[in-house]
Amino acid sequence: MDARLPAPEFPAGLEWVNVSEAPTLSALRGRVILLWFWSYDNVNCWNLLPDLAWLESRYHDGLSVIGVHTPKYPHQRDAGAVLKAVNRLRIRHAVASDADFVLWQRYAVDAWPSVVLVDAEGQVAAVIPGEGRRRDLDQWISRLLDEAAERDLREYGPAMPAQRPEPRMPLAFPGKVLATPELLYVSDSGHHRVLECTHEGRILRQFGSGDPGFWDGRNAECGLNDPQGLALRDDLLYVADRGNHAVRRIRLYGGEVETILGTGEAGRERPRDAEAQRTPIGAPTDLVMVADALYVAASGQHQIWKLDPVRGRVGVYAGSGRLGIDDALAGEASFAQPSSVVASGLQLLVADAATSAIRLVRLADARVTTLVGIGPWEFGDAAGNRDTARLQNPLAIAMDPRGIVFIADSYNGKLKALSLKTGAVRPLNVNYRFNEPGGLGVAAGALWIANTNVHEVVRIDLASGIGKRVGIGE
Repeated sequence: MDARLPAPEFPAGLEWVNVSEAPTLSALRGRVILLWFWSYDNVNCWNLLPDLAWLESRYHDGLSVIGVHTPKYPHQRDAGAVLKAVNRLRIRHAVASDADFVLWQRYAVDAWPSVVLVDAEGQVAAVIPGEGRRRDLDQWISRLLDEAAERDLREYGPAMPAQRPEPRMPLAFPGKVLATPELLYVSDSGHHRVLECTHEGRILRQFGSGDPGFWDGRNAECGLNDPQGLALRDDLLYVADRGNHAVRRIRLYGGEVETILGTGEAGRERPRDAEAQRTPIGAPTDLVMVADALYVAASGQHQIWKLDPVRGRVGVYAGSGRLGIDDALAGEASFAQPSSVVASGLQLLVADAATSAIRLVRLADARVTTLVGIGPWEFGDAAGNRDTARLQNPLAIAMDPRGIVFIADSYNGKLKALSLKTGAVRPLNVNYRFNEPGGLGVAAGALWIANTNVHEVVRIDLASGIGKRVGIGE
């Protein structure tokens, strides 16, 4: 057996967000413990969750999974914000908020996500960084459980569940919105469906069964998983089906839902004129139609893709795939988890969440420039020009007909406005409180906001600045 060191115990002051009684390593002797260190803004951490759920099910009688949340942003130091993320991501094991990086340092972790495996005697057996390593984790856990059984140390029985759920409401963590002069479309992401509503909130149609799944169908007889961005062209509604790593198309006339990009698996390829339905894509979060092309923000691959829905062909339009904020032409530029994209004339505007930046992509040659933001570790809450303005993980942008770019400065809980003419950023003074707003739309003289963590959509009258909750489904 490899030489192993004792696993550091959980400190007494650690805050647990979804259990009433703090777990201890000593009480879990005889079980294999999987500690995973994560930050809820990070797409690589999201991608690890299906593997963790699979392992929890496979080894339900000997494995305990425990999450240790370590924040990138100041906003994430709040345990309440972490609990919201735990519920949004449907995590059902105990999660600690390690706001001061105490456990992170004790276990010498240096990357999100990272998994630490602790054997049945409470010793560190392995540290496995990154995502996409289900096979490695499976082999390690199987070996450690067999080892414990051979030495008569193994404790059988299910892991203790952990849950502190959200209140039941008509919406659950709505991600994005799309408004037209007559209608409102809402990605009811936590309910895995897209709603077609009146401006007053009356639901006209539902697309998606309400349970996570990946199958085509009609209206509610199809499966979506964490749907996000929406784009409309004539009677075709395009959906960034993030949890399924796919783009779906809804034919509004008859309600048919079909998959036009993605395979259901997280993508890591960099396609060039590839067959869209056979090409994996990583966590598409938003999309926009310009002329006959659909531009997709592939958050998991830090790129903007271009899809031809008629030919069914797709390729990388801009972004090398490296996480960064490099301004350059097409594939030489870099993004960091682009999460919203809108059209502005002959250019795209991108909310580049992980760099807390707003980027511009020129359609003529795919040249990328930065309008606001400096880098992945330069964030804050400040108005001003490009050199002084600061955002904190912006998740959405929207264009006003007057040339103003509205920004959901999500982790600051604010709305801001960027002038393309002057480059200045200023806060919007509205009489409403926001909690991680994730989607914006402009139509009918109003700004529509998906106030994600409050499970609601808000309408801000652009003339008066007065905000009002839209009673969707009430």
